[in-house]
Amino acid sequence: MGKSRSNATISRRRLVRRSGAWALGALASPYVWGMGTAFASYPDRVVRIVVANSPGGPSDIIARIMGAALQEQIGATVIVENRGGGGGNIGMGYVARSDPDGYTLLLATSAFAVNPGLYQSLPYDPFKDFSAICEVATSPNVFAVKPELGVKTMKDFITRAKASPEKFNVSAPPIGTTPQLEAEVLKSREGLSAMATIVFAGGGEALKALLGDTVQISSGALAPAHPYIKSGAILGLAVTGAARWHDLPEIPTMLEAGYPDFVFETYTALLAPERTPAEIVKQLEKVSLAILNRPEMRQKLLQQGFQVEAKDGKSHMARVAKEVAMFREIIARAGIKQM
Repeated sequence: MGKSRSNATISRRRLVRRSGAWALGALASPYVWGMGTAFASYPDRVVRIVVANSPGGPSDIIARIMGAALQEQIGATVIVENRGGGGGNIGMGYVARSDPDGYTLLLATSAFAVNPGLYQSLPYDPFKDFSAICEVATSPNVFAVKPELGVKTMKDFITRAKASPEKFNVSAPPIGTTPQLEAEVLKSREGLSAMATIVFAGGGEALKALLGDTVQISSGALAPAHPYIKSGAILGLAVTGAARWHDLPEIPTMLEAGYPDFVFETYTALLAPERTPAEIVKQLEKVSLAILNRPEMRQKLLQQGFQVEAKDGKSHMARVAKEVAMFREIIARAGIKQM
């Protein structure tokens, strides 16, 4: 009898130990995320990443790469939803008003920081309406032409454009993007107000306009243009980063091309609506940064024309604070009227 009780006690102890080990293993799983009981079921349905531009541009490329990686890690379907228009304001305003439950996220670009200086009123407040998850990557922009145009440098192009400005135009993504702003700054510096800027809903469409001979030069993020430059379909005249791009060493920077203080980048960042539970934001930040710090992910994004930043939400908001003020000054100096 005493022996049976002893065996029963040992069995119960083993069961408790095994149950404890199972529980610890479950908590270590990425699908549980280590959150409290109230958030233990997140995510239990589809997570949407909203891109405030049309498909094919840098934000769309990044969103799809990040979405696939997040889906693998969090165990829920992640989809990309394009809501372009209004210089990105439509998509950004939509996410700002979405339920703060972690199921609607924004893949923001530099327009997030540019638009406060470009528009008289906005459907979002960059400092009050969002909780930053992380800064994903940056990409320099590039001025590109078709080889058939017969120019080799920015100065060559400017000389041709000045001779007949009515015969030249430039394509750019939505108003408020860094490619659109840099096109206006270039025109202002070179006295090319007669050269039309054709604005498209996204970077992919702006690039297609160049490929289809609708425009003579494009101003856009490097990422979507990169494969066409490598194939020889288009010619990069200058990149707008502080240094030449690693696998396009033949393309000078705008600084090297004779344009001082001409550095423009397009950043991408992941944001959630303000009041999204801090536990969810924190875990999304943790998982996203882990994804971005993988060597294979960094190499993949580099090949696509992106430099991984992998900054936390707080660091990203420091960039936003700096760039909102910076772009206000650029817009005023270039004489661009608020809309």
